Amino acid sequence: MGIVLTIVLFGILIFIHEFGHFITAKLSGVRVNEFALGMGPVIWKTRKKDTQYALRLLPIGGFVSMEGEDEQSDQEGSFTKAKIWNRILIIVAGAMMNLLLGFLLLVVVVSQQPAIGTTSIARFEEGATSSQLLQVDDKILKINGAAVHIDYDIIYTMMRDSDGAVDMLVLRDGQKVELKDVPFATMEMEDKTVVTTLDFKVYGREKTVGGVLRQAFFYTGTVAKLVWTSLVDIVTGRFGINQLSGPVGVASAVGEASSMGLSSFLMLAAFITINLGVFNLLPIPALDGGRLLFLLIEAMRGKPVSPKYEGYVHALGFVVLFGLMIVVTFNDIVRLFRG
Repeated sequence: MGIVLTIVLFGILIFIHEFGHFITAKLSGVRVNEFALGMGPVIWKTRKKDTQYALRLLPIGGFVSMEGEDEQSDQEGSFTKAKIWNRILIIVAGAMMNLLLGFLLLVVVVSQQPAIGTTSIARFEEGATSSQLLQVDDKILKINGAAVHIDYDIIYTMMRDSDGAVDMLVLRDGQKVELKDVPFATMEMEDKTVVTTLDFKVYGREKTVGGVLRQAFFYTGTVAKLVWTSLVDIVTGRFGINQLSGPVGVASAVGEASSMGLSSFLMLAAFITINLGVFNLLPIPALDGGRLLFLLIEAMRGKPVSPKYEGYVHALGFVVLFGLMIVVTFNDIVRLFRG
């Protein structure tokens, strides 16, 4: 069931992503030669006007093939003849659609909750150490210098701390108060990383349309920030490549989330689609962010980089990404058998 749900979920997410490229290209006057879901041999296709719509055998991706996308073309409707800002918009549209979908899914998730979490302390757990400096009704504004907008920001920021001493800025009786080295207990996770644990609960407030939209908006931003910081953690060595998950790990997580109910499944789906959106915008060759980087260079230089050299860079990026996928999939399988 996890495998089936994962294929369906990724099919929807890929469709949304590619549809963003597709519709923006059409609106920009760029000819789309093919809109495909899946990779490899074609198992179904149809043609309407100038575009072929196809399903391909391997459910591991999709693409929108535009006229002149990978080479200079003087034909009408060519991608290379479109204005530079139109091309930039086409490239980022796929990721923006993923982020929009994540936001909408989180709107549904927040709507299903009995109340909206705040950032104001309601009570402390028994034996709480943070009560030495924190007080009930303190509204948390910053943790370790990072702004706090919603309750999830507190959880996320605290989990990134490992020494149990947290700097906070709180609003207390109408005054901003800086608190240094607020003490918290720490806990070692299964992957040996150490995190700081919360020992207080926050107030909830009644749901309103505006409150739900605000909560979902900042929730989306926090998840997006998590992708960037996770990448930094891998580059700096805080986390290892062996802690990444690939398709097998995602299938396992999807199956587990679906067994916990609709809200958990939608939460994971939102997390995955936001991850896809943000990751695709990273300036890595072969990704949308890599293509965006070349377009920004063109905008600054006033002329494009040679398509031949750009093609070499993207090909190298594809090889590296494919190798990374093999590594994380192997790690997923190892963890599966160990579990």
